[in-house]
Amino acid sequence: MTERMDGIDRIDRNSGAYLDKIHIRGLEVFANHGVFPEETRLGQKFLLDLTMYLDTRSAGVSDDLDRSVNYGEVSAFMTAYMQEKPYKLIEAAAENLAEELLLRYPLLAGVELELKKPWAPVGLPLETVSVEIRRFWHRAYLGMGSNLGDKKAYLDEAVRALDGLRGCRVEKVSSYLVTEPYGGVEQDDFLNACLCLKTFLSPSELLARLHEIEAAAHRERIVRWGPRTLDLDILLYDDLVMETEDLIIPHVEMYLREFVLRPLSEIAPGKRHPVYGKTVTELLRELEK
Repeated sequence: MTERMDGIDRIDRNSGAYLDKIHIRGLEVFANHGVFPEETRLGQKFLLDLTMYLDTRSAGVSDDLDRSVNYGEVSAFMTAYMQEKPYKLIEAAAENLAEELLLRYPLLAGVELELKKPWAPVGLPLETVSVEIRRFWHRAYLGMGSNLGDKKAYLDEAVRALDGLRGCRVEKVSSYLVTEPYGGVEQDDFLNACLCLKTFLSPSELLARLHEIEAAAHRERIVRWGPRTLDLDILLYDDLVMETEDLIIPHVEMYLREFVLRPLSEIAPGKRHPVYGKTVTELLRELEK
């Protein structure tokens, strides 16, 4: 997908570099995926290759299966999933299966999945058609703010909404900080906070979800730096540095904003800015000076 070019692929080439791998190769499944009626009615053979990225050290030292991922159970789950949930496209089947694996097995940091279709009805001699994807958990740090209505309620609801999103898990939330308005517009004080989010959404997908949560809080974008019921910003996403028309990561002025650095230092004091190379604590101290 085009969206995956906004930084995810570059991150994924490094994701798992220091992790162990468990491979499942050539899992054969008979299922009913396809665009044509005969494919969905009669079914056909599919082959699955899976690489699971995780830390196997604890399981290796203890010889305890509960500290690893049971590849037999994973094989059975993939077989059942492929047979129970038909898709028109193998891209969709692979995408949804990869997401389900990440959600189902908490020890997984990421997966590499290749779904092969050896009986693809293209009318030409070929060995197989396949799609191969890599999906990893990522860690994003978000800034939150509100200065209209019940500010705490808006922030609380944003945390709940984020934690309820598919592919998102809120790991840490800072304390709420009362701050003066930024940008020169006369308005009420803000209530600000930061949170740490584990997610397999791409940056652009995450931004779209944030806009939906803001819209649910009746956020209006009328005056730049103006009052708002809820403001959600992506500050950091792994160590990604990216710039598109709609999104810049790291957030452009986060190193200049005490109302960002102070709550962020509570939950990620040692996190380094991917451009300046300084920790959040160091950036806060420099700003205070």
